[in-house]
Amino acid sequence: MSAYIPSYVSEFIARHRVARLATADGSGAPHVVPVCYAYDGRHIYSALDLKPKRVETRRLRRVRNIVANPRVALVVDDYSEDWDALAYVLVSGSAHMVEDGERRSRAEAMLRDKYPQYRDLLEEGCAIIDIEPERIAWWGEGLGGGGSVRLDVPGHA
Repeated sequence: MSAYIPSYVSEFIARHRVARLATADGSGAPHVVPVCYAYDGRHIYSALDLKPKRVETRRLRRVRNIVANPRVALVVDDYSEDWDALAYVLVSGSAHMVEDGERRSRAEAMLRDKYPQYRDLLEEGCAIIDIEPERIAWWGEGLGGGGSVRLDVPGHA
């Protein structure tokens, strides 16, 4: 990523605790879920954790969608009854599942550091969703009013 992401945008993403992940299946049917995540300045990671689910984690709709269609969007936002304080960052990019290797281990460690609940709710060696941002857009007074940047991602036009 050679494009510049303003530090206040990176800090906004890093300090928030929850985001909404949008995926779509092979036919384009959308699906949105809240997720916990960690951001390393280049990638956004979300784990398949041990919270109760109706299906086995690798059968979750978000996972099936990413396998069928890696295009995703992630929204991190601030809501307030004072609408002058509204803000959001929208990350568009591609995602894939990471089930082994150094990146997965680093992502797991970042998630455990950010969320104490993961001491009990994150299986060691868990699968991780790795989101590679391709475009980041932001809006809000605390975010310089708004803007966007397209990131240079190898292999993407």
